[in-house]
Amino acid sequence: MPKSANLESRVESILKSMTLAEKTALLSGSSTMASAGNERFGLPSLVMTDGPHGVTSPPATRFPSGVALAASWDTELVKQVGAAMAEEVIAKGKDILLGPCVNMARHPLGGRNFESMGEDPWLAGRLGIAYVLGVHSRGAGTSLKHYACNNQEDDRLRGSAEVDERTLREIYLPHFEMIVKEARPWTVMCSYNRINGVYASQNRRLLTDILKNEWGYDGVVVSDWGANHTIVDSVKNGLDLEMPGPARYYGKLLIDAVINRELGEADINAAARRMIRLALRSGRPLSAAARKRCAANSPEHQALSRRAAEASITLLKNDDALLPIDLRAARSIAVIGPNATIMPCGSGSSWCTPPYVVTPLDGIKALVGKKARIEYAQGCLNDPNVPAVNASLLRGTDGKRRGLTAFYFDNPAFAGKPKVIRHGMVPDFTLHGQPPVNGINRLNFSIRWQGTIRAPESGVFRVRAACWGNCRVVFDGRQIIDTRTRRIGGRSWFDAQWFEDIPLIKDRAYAITAEYIKTQNEESSHMRLSFGKSCDADQDASIRAAAELARRCDVAVVCAGFPGSWEGEANDRPHMDLPGRQNDLITAVAAANPNAVVLVVAGSPVTMPWIDRVPAVLYAWYPGMEGGAALARVITGAVNPSGKLPVTLPKRLIDTPAFLTYTPVDNAMAYGEGVFMGYRWYDARDIAPLFPFGHGLSYTTFEYGALHVPKKAQRGQLVRAAIEIRNSGKRAGAEVVQLYVRDMESSLIRPMRELKGFRKVFLKPGERAVVEFKLDDRSFAMYDPESGRWVVEPGEFVIEAGGSSREIQARAVVMMK
Repeated sequence: MPKSANLESRVESILKSMTLAEKTALLSGSSTMASAGNERFGLPSLVMTDGPHGVTSPPATRFPSGVALAASWDTELVKQVGAAMAEEVIAKGKDILLGPCVNMARHPLGGRNFESMGEDPWLAGRLGIAYVLGVHSRGAGTSLKHYACNNQEDDRLRGSAEVDERTLREIYLPHFEMIVKEARPWTVMCSYNRINGVYASQNRRLLTDILKNEWGYDGVVVSDWGANHTIVDSVKNGLDLEMPGPARYYGKLLIDAVINRELGEADINAAARRMIRLALRSGRPLSAAARKRCAANSPEHQALSRRAAEASITLLKNDDALLPIDLRAARSIAVIGPNATIMPCGSGSSWCTPPYVVTPLDGIKALVGKKARIEYAQGCLNDPNVPAVNASLLRGTDGKRRGLTAFYFDNPAFAGKPKVIRHGMVPDFTLHGQPPVNGINRLNFSIRWQGTIRAPESGVFRVRAACWGNCRVVFDGRQIIDTRTRRIGGRSWFDAQWFEDIPLIKDRAYAITAEYIKTQNEESSHMRLSFGKSCDADQDASIRAAAELARRCDVAVVCAGFPGSWEGEANDRPHMDLPGRQNDLITAVAAANPNAVVLVVAGSPVTMPWIDRVPAVLYAWYPGMEGGAALARVITGAVNPSGKLPVTLPKRLIDTPAFLTYTPVDNAMAYGEGVFMGYRWYDARDIAPLFPFGHGLSYTTFEYGALHVPKKAQRGQLVRAAIEIRNSGKRAGAEVVQLYVRDMESSLIRPMRELKGFRKVFLKPGERAVVEFKLDDRSFAMYDPESGRWVVEPGEFVIEAGGSSREIQARAVVMMK
């Protein structure tokens, strides 16, 4: 959204005509998810929606999560996903998608690593640019988040990231700078945490000196929800919009601060000017025709979600070419594991509810069920809190359709006749300022779900409910949960807070009624009904049964990973291991069948003590609603995997860069590893990771030619690099050519190599392509904290090209003068 003289003239004219109260009103939300407009001047209210991998107004397409998109290393694909999400934003009546999230994955236990785009600022920056441009191409806005150093969830609301200037500039700001300068996001969202003792929402160094003045950003700086803590300091130092609304610190308190001369009206003008500019630039309201062109959860979007999942799935290991599965030889496939029948996406504000989810078992059955016998065993559990209830276990009041029958009341007391009745519903939703269905009061409503539920096996099952508001569950004629009378704490604010353990008989239909009542003044509402066995149950027999199934099948596919609540907002992971007894399960299956394939569904690294016992391992990340279909297509060879790791997978947590400094001490998080974050650390310390940054195998092979760069170059001029690559295998496939730069001698210690370019190339068998890169000064520069500027020192630089940070195929040297 470039500036124009006409636009700026209109902005100044409106600003000059506004009263102080009108200007101040623009600086706070009008509701939980909307900015304040002004009818007198024709300024629209802009409605925001959570993301960043799907609109949170159900139902919507759930795309692969941020780290999965990063694993695709495909800017064009990410741009297409951004465009599709924009269409869904507009179709849902929203204006701004709260994404992308580009915070660095500093530590494997970070609760929101799955939302972000990996551990390298160049990778996150280029993909973030594509994402933002894609969203903007369809007329929706973005909110680049979280600025800055929101790299952990524990103590995020008050903790301080203690980070030196060079580390800040080289690791935690470059991707924000790239996206701001090249894609111009509508808003930039500041983080909750403090940076060097000062909250991000009032950090003048970050918001004004760097973002606005140095980078020239003229959009709006918005607080994360509840991240503003002051009346004066935040607006004075660069915060433009306090969210959520209505105003907590701004509004009348801000007017009083001007009257009392705690700050000048010029400070209000600076923020109001940006809000007016955003409102005018947005082009709102959109015409009916423009909105009609956009659709939510269209077949095209679902197909794009599957393609994005296919591009992100990363083949880590494939001994003896076990994959793809040869269906001519493999007549029976055992599908095993707790993630075979679920497809999580991480929890928190990014939770997206699609109309359906394809699980690995669903995908494999649909694709190969007629060519091979498919048998399933859960083996073990991986969710100590039990997963959201599976719709296949539910039947509505007619006894036929999957899911429950939902009755929606336009009041909080189930009074009168329901205004809306829907079938095939599951009590699982999160809303921010939206009604559960059209025609219902968004602030005061009630929902009753009714039908039956069946246990997939006999045993003790846990019924669990989580909500904001009040909920009640009646099971088999007995009230088992009433949130008004009994509360039990969970790991995070999205976890279950109430549960009951009940012995059940396999396949018997039990009557169930769930109720949700919204009477809160705040706009957000949430409920999730969960059902399953608890992780603390004795699972020895289940693991033995799964191993026996694997023994009598030709191939065993173990679907391991995280449940939906294991990674999410407000909490970091407790450890790096697979939860539950999944390691025992994988070991037992591998011992029973040498043709064992492990699929890991997780948003962050996990330990793999069984890695030498299994021949094939795939990392699926959180692949979205079509993830099971994508996985089936990859393991059977319908799709050649091309994902690459956007993060290093370490062998042990103790090997990781921030191991000693990650835990807050007196609310301070010391960034002691400095610029040696991610693969930079493993290179500098000569630590062998489990799998290196950028790693990912294919069902074909690629040959690299010589890397061509000029022998000498002048600082300040572009350096061009080119390399030929050939598909030397028998299958069509894609390779991500990665370009790294190394300064051979410098006045400050520098990483051994840093990613400065990448390109995904699709080649047919025998096909060749020349991949070209352009390296500017920043590709060779380091940040000098003493002079406060980027510096390229003269001398030799090694340019490296390869398939990962540890699989360098070609090198060349350029002398910088």
